[in-house]
Amino acid sequence: MTAGSNNIALSAVHASDEADGVVVITLNHPPANALSDSLVSDLTAKLETLAKGPDAPALVLTGAGERFFCAGGDMKEAVDFNADAMAGRMKSFHALLCALENYPRPLVCAVNGWCVGGGIEMALFADVVYSSTTARFVFPEIKHGMLPAVKGIAQVRGVLGDRAARRLLLGGEPIDAFDAKAIGIVDQVVNQDDLLSTALADARKAAAKPSAVFAALKRALRSGTAGWPDEEQLRVTVADARTVFLDPAARAAREGYNG
Repeated sequence: MTAGSNNIALSAVHASDEADGVVVITLNHPPANALSDSLVSDLTAKLETLAKGPDAPALVLTGAGERFFCAGGDMKEAVDFNADAMAGRMKSFHALLCALENYPRPLVCAVNGWCVGGGIEMALFADVVYSSTTARFVFPEIKHGMLPAVKGIAQVRGVLGDRAARRLLLGGEPIDAFDAKAIGIVDQVVNQDDLLSTALADARKAAAKPSAVFAALKRALRSGTAGWPDEEQLRVTVADARTVFLDPAARAAREGYNG
């Protein structure tokens, strides 16, 4: 959290007041920031609410403490689940991944410790991922008789490629932050003390960019537009061009550009 910010308690999700166009969302579910049902639903609701606002902020997503960003699914909560309850949990987590994917403004992830299973899936839907030097990354589901979400698996394969996805998902072994950077989970590794300030600086810089342009680019990137028919590509190009041309912030950026 930024110094002096007022935190809004939302069960296990804490959000700072907006400052410089950025909100910090912190997963705070001791001892390991595991994805309980309440955390997943609260985080999804927060993302959807912020996305619908007229001036959606940039976001920094991180975890409380220094040991865990997110321990993945809350196994203790799931001990007494039956198959229907587990299916319900996976449906809720799918909705969370959709909310992350569809967030129209900058989304920066600051991985402050262990990033397990669903934590990696969430991070891979961020626009930029920073990691502390001490962070570790692992998909342990294959050893625990569990499965990641199919949407998360698809994102792992799409971002990291088939070989890295197989290594992580089928091997179930942890990797360190520098290996995570090498295969594409992480964009930059920084010291723990600099992690949040670095992520905030990136988010503030991104928040200053025209929101209509940023949203249109994110929408095109997530939609797999390369496979669209030419007519659909043209339709979206023209529609987005009209929106951006009429947007005041985009107009200001064009008028202020001096090459």
